[in-house]
Amino acid sequence: MQGYAQDKDRHIKRLRRIEGQVRGLARMIENDEYCIDVLTQVSAATKALQSVSLELLDEHLRHCVTQAVADGGDTADEKVKEASDAIARLVRS
Repeated sequence: MQGYAQDKDRHIKRLRRIEGQVRGLARMIENDEYCIDVLTQVSAATKALQSVSLELLDEHLRHCVTQAVADGGDTADEKVKEASDAIARLVRS
């Protein structure tokens, strides 16, 4: 079971809302909307994705990493490295 399983429906709902934002961005470009208005909406969609990412990361740490550390061994080291790499990717984006 994934760490996000309890909130799966909520995450899907948020991602569908973000999907709608992105479709709206495409319409804005198609309609030759003012570039600053488009950039404002890009920023909003980006922040929304970042928010989902942080929630998923938190759930991963609380569930997957915590369980792996409790189990010990190489799996714990792998999960901690995996989480660290994910954090690094999020910081770079």
